[in-house]
Amino acid sequence: MPYGYIGKILRVNLSSESLTVEEPPENFYRQYFGGESFVGYFLLNELQRGVEPLSPNNKLIFAAGPLTGVPVGGCGRHSVGGKSPLTGGFGEAEAGGYWGAELKMAGFDAIIVEGKAEKPVYLFIRDGEAKIKDARHLWGLKTLECQNAIREELGDPGIKVAQIGPAGENQVRFACVVNDLDAFAGRTGMGAVMGSKNLKAVACRGHQRLSLADSQAVADIARWIRNNAPINNKRMRDLGTASVVTPLNQQGGLPTCNFQKGSFDKADSISGETMRDTILLRRRSCFACPVQCKREVKVDKPYTVDPHYGGPEYETLAALGSNCGIGDLKVIAKGNELTAAYGLDSISCGSVIAFVMECFEHGLLTPRDTGGLDLRFGNGPALLQMIEQIALRQGLGALLAEGVARAAKKIGPATEEFALHIKGQELPMHEPRWKQGMGVGFSMSPTGADHMHNMHDSAYTSLTPLLEQFKAIGIFEPLPTSDLSPSKIRMLIYNSLWRHFLNCAVCCYFIMISGLVGFERTAQLVSAATGWNTSVFELMKVGERAVTLARAFNRREGFTSDDDNMPRRFFTPHTSGPLQGVAPDREAFCKAKELYYTMMDWPQGSPSPGKMAELGIEWVIPLMQPE
Repeated sequence: MPYGYIGKILRVNLSSESLTVEEPPENFYRQYFGGESFVGYFLLNELQRGVEPLSPNNKLIFAAGPLTGVPVGGCGRHSVGGKSPLTGGFGEAEAGGYWGAELKMAGFDAIIVEGKAEKPVYLFIRDGEAKIKDARHLWGLKTLECQNAIREELGDPGIKVAQIGPAGENQVRFACVVNDLDAFAGRTGMGAVMGSKNLKAVACRGHQRLSLADSQAVADIARWIRNNAPINNKRMRDLGTASVVTPLNQQGGLPTCNFQKGSFDKADSISGETMRDTILLRRRSCFACPVQCKREVKVDKPYTVDPHYGGPEYETLAALGSNCGIGDLKVIAKGNELTAAYGLDSISCGSVIAFVMECFEHGLLTPRDTGGLDLRFGNGPALLQMIEQIALRQGLGALLAEGVARAAKKIGPATEEFALHIKGQELPMHEPRWKQGMGVGFSMSPTGADHMHNMHDSAYTSLTPLLEQFKAIGIFEPLPTSDLSPSKIRMLIYNSLWRHFLNCAVCCYFIMISGLVGFERTAQLVSAATGWNTSVFELMKVGERAVTLARAFNRREGFTSDDDNMPRRFFTPHTSGPLQGVAPDREAFCKAKELYYTMMDWPQGSPSPGKMAELGIEWVIPLMQPE
C-alpha cells in the first residue's frame, strides 16, 4: 500500500448489485495520482466510443488523491467524473467540504459506479465495507431532507453524504453532485449521470487514519499553512469569494445581463461587504482548513433561507445576480438555497435563465411561452420560479434543463447568439473580453468553459507575491490582461498544468496558489505524504498527463479544433463602461490557439503520438484511430 493512499478502489455494478475491490500497484498511483487523472484513465480504458452519457454504459467515478484527507489546510477535495451529458465529452468536477476525506478514512481511494439499479438505491461505505441499500423512500427528497434521513436511518450524525437532489433524479443536464449541503461537484452534469443510474447518494463513515511517510514533515507544513494562509487570504476569510464582486465591477469584469455589460449598477447591493454586514450568520471551512472562506447566511423576510445550505459564493452571486440583472441579495440567497436543495450547478442554471431573459426582451419568447412569467432582466421572483421549473422539468424549465446549446437549437436560430457556451457548457462568471488569456483557456478546456483549471490574467499584471511564485517555473514578467503574445500563452499553459495537477492531488487552489504555499512546498507535501522522491517537474507532468487524457477522450468522441472556440459575443467590445472598446481580436485569438496547440504538441488540437509516448500513455494511441 503506498503512503498517502488507502491502496483500494471500490467497483460497484448497480445492474448486477456486485461490489468488488481492486488494489492497483504503486506505479499506477504514481503515474495517474488520483482525481481528474483517474477519471481520464478509466473513461478512456473502459468506455466504448460513442457511449450515451445517460445510459447504463456510462461510468460515474468518485476519486480522491494522495493529499485528500491529509490533515493539512486545502486537502479536503475530491473529483467526480464521467462522460458529460451536457457536452458529450470529458466530464469532471471537483468539490470541497468533508466527504472526500471521509471516503479515504472509510477505506477507499476511488469508487467506480457502473450499470443502473432497477430501483433507487444508495451506497453506504463504512470502514472498508460497502453495501447497496434501498433508496426508494429517499427519491424525490431535497438534499437536506435526504442527508437527515440517511443519518437517522444509519444511526450516525457523523456520516458524510454525497448525493443528488430532484434535478439529478430528473436528469437535468447540468445537475450536480452535492456533499455536506454546501459543496458541489458542480460542472458538466455529473448529477444527471448519477440520477440515470438510480443512485441517490453515497454515504461514508470512516475511522481509518491515513498512513503518511513523514508525519512530522506533514505537520510542519500544516503549521505553516495554518499560520500563513489566513493572512495571505485575508479578504477571502473576511468576505469569501464574494470579495471579488466590487473589484470586478470596477474593472468592467462583472458579467451583467447575459454578458451584455461588464458592470452592474447594483453591484454594491450584492457584494461580499454587503453580505457580511447584513445576512451573514457565520463562516464555514472545509476539512482541516484555517481560511473559512465559505459563508452561512440566514434570511427571514421576504424569503426564508435555511442556513444549513450555506450561502452564495461569487459564481452564484454573479450567475443568479448581476448576469440576470438581479440586485437583491436576499433573492440571490434564496436562489442559492434552491440550487443546493435541488442539486443544480448554479453557474449553468443562472446562465440558462439569463439566456432566456435576453430572448424574452428581444421578443423571441413571449408570456405564452413562459407560462405567464415576465422573464425580463431583474425579475427576482421569476428567477426563483424558473430555478424550480428547471429542477422539476416543468413548463419552460423542461427545455432549459437541456442547457443553452440545446435550448437555442429548439427555440430557433435567432437565439443562438445569446446562447453563451463552449463545447455545450455555459461560461463561468469571468469576462474573456478582459481576461483574454483566460478566454483562450476557456476554449481549450476539455470540459467546456471552465475557470478552475484556467489562468486569471488579472493576477499577473504586476510583480505580486503570486507572480514571484511563478518565477520558479520560468514566468518572470507581468503581462497586461489583453496580451495574447507567446509569453502569455506560455503563462496560461504553465498555470493550467499546475491547476490540473492540483485536480489530481486533489487540493484547493485558494490554499496552494492564493495561499502562497508555492510549488516547492507543495512538492514537499506530496513527498512527505507519499514517500516519493517527487519534484515540481514530475507534478507538472501529472497535470499535463491528466489534461492530455481528457483531450484524447474528447478527440475519440468526435471533438475537433472547431470546438475550441468562443461565442461570437466575446469578440465584440462593450459600448460603455471600463472595458469600452476592449475585446479579443479574432485573428490574434486564432493565432494564440494555434500557438497553444504547438506548445502542447497537439497538432490540429489532437495530442500527437510522440506526446502521448513522452507522457507514458502510449496505450492511448490505438484508441485514437478511426473506427
